[in-house]
Amino acid sequence: MTIKVAMVGRPNVGKSTLFNRLVGKRLALVDDTPGVTRDRREAMASLGGMSFLAIDTAGLEEDGDTKLSARMRAQTDLAINEADFALFMIDARAGVTPLDKHFADLLRRGKTPVILICNKAEGRAAEAGIYESYSLGLGEPVSISAEHGEGLSELIEAFDKVIFDNNLIVEEEPGEVTSKAVYIDGEISDEEADTEGEYDTGLPLQMAIVGRPNVGKSTLVNYLLGEDRQITGPEAGLTRDAIGVTYFYEDREIRMFDTAGLRRKSKVMEKLEKLSVADTIRALNFAEVVVLMIDATMPFEKQDLSIASLVVQEGRSLVIALNKYDLMENRQEIMKDIQETLEHSLPQIKGIPIVPISALTGKGVNKLMPAVFEAYRLWNRRVSTAKLNKWLAATVAYHPHPSVKGRRIKMRYMTQVKTRPPTFAIFCNRTADVARSYERYLLNELRWDFELPGVPIRVLMRKGDNPYGKSLK
Repeated sequence: MTIKVAMVGRPNVGKSTLFNRLVGKRLALVDDTPGVTRDRREAMASLGGMSFLAIDTAGLEEDGDTKLSARMRAQTDLAINEADFALFMIDARAGVTPLDKHFADLLRRGKTPVILICNKAEGRAAEAGIYESYSLGLGEPVSISAEHGEGLSELIEAFDKVIFDNNLIVEEEPGEVTSKAVYIDGEISDEEADTEGEYDTGLPLQMAIVGRPNVGKSTLVNYLLGEDRQITGPEAGLTRDAIGVTYFYEDREIRMFDTAGLRRKSKVMEKLEKLSVADTIRALNFAEVVVLMIDATMPFEKQDLSIASLVVQEGRSLVIALNKYDLMENRQEIMKDIQETLEHSLPQIKGIPIVPISALTGKGVNKLMPAVFEAYRLWNRRVSTAKLNKWLAATVAYHPHPSVKGRRIKMRYMTQVKTRPPTFAIFCNRTADVARSYERYLLNELRWDFELPGVPIRVLMRKGDNPYGKSLK
């Protein structure tokens, strides 16, 4: 089993900075504002050839009276209990604070082994704090600078010692993973150029859950996982990081990302919220299927359309989850209004699936994942070249392009050049003169005839003859 290492400490001591360094990516948000991290974030990390699961936690606060602080503390306690050992971090420059002493006392009484880390230890200003840390009773401290990468060799030795003392099994750092898929980055190999198939690498399906603040994204994640994995509550904007968790549905692994709520750009003023929005956009870029959550008790706003448009623009498959649907009386009217608004505002992607659910009670959630997999299947759809050219000839014959300046536009050849999303190229003699309205006509007919509802489709006009004409002759 993979070793789990929890990073704990009071706010603003550098836990997320060390987490990012060990993981090798800027996954966790880092800012000078205390208490940036709220949910616990997990990712595979490596140190000195050892591979382990690093868990970044919210800052420990003695003030647990507020409901939000109590929920954050509960998530940190869960991470400590699940971990094989913990890294207790203090700020060497600030020295040992009463809060450090309080939580060091709690960690000493617990069963989880602890490595004491003095962060920000570069320079003479940290010497007093390092000597003072011995008073915590957690053994010899490891002095590091997470920001500058100093002291990591001493941290490796501390890892070796705690692993040896507790008989933990260490996994070697994994090598490069290669895919056995026929397709690479959505491009189709020549040998599969005239076959229909689906993209299946055996890798986890990447799914992002997006929406406005406080629409129930974290509540849905908790229901699917069957545990209180994410912090939830009536407060808007609880989630700040795009938190990735692993979820299994009918033996299929899904990497699910709970994201921060997206408000209108004019309302995003604070630096921290801008970082959260950027993290959400990054998760959306890596996703394969995006679930857009809408609150049925609130009007369908322009921001919902903006998010949907962004998903389509990025070429991701889209499923809409209409949350809190059980609280509404005029359900059919609400569903009809949303469908009409989508048809009118997003004509380039007709047929987006809408799944009414209640993330709190779980009603209708059983229909969400089948809709996600169907959207994923269509997103990876491959149509053979022979069928496409037969379709192109019939479609153009039924409704030919109007002549431009007395000259006819000839649609000679068509093929699918890419999946994820389905992308088609039509070779014609005068690409610059093809009307946008005619491109929309072809796209709509293509979607209808080959049953591709709700998935982004790209139709490219390319100048040139049939690329296979010489070989055919």
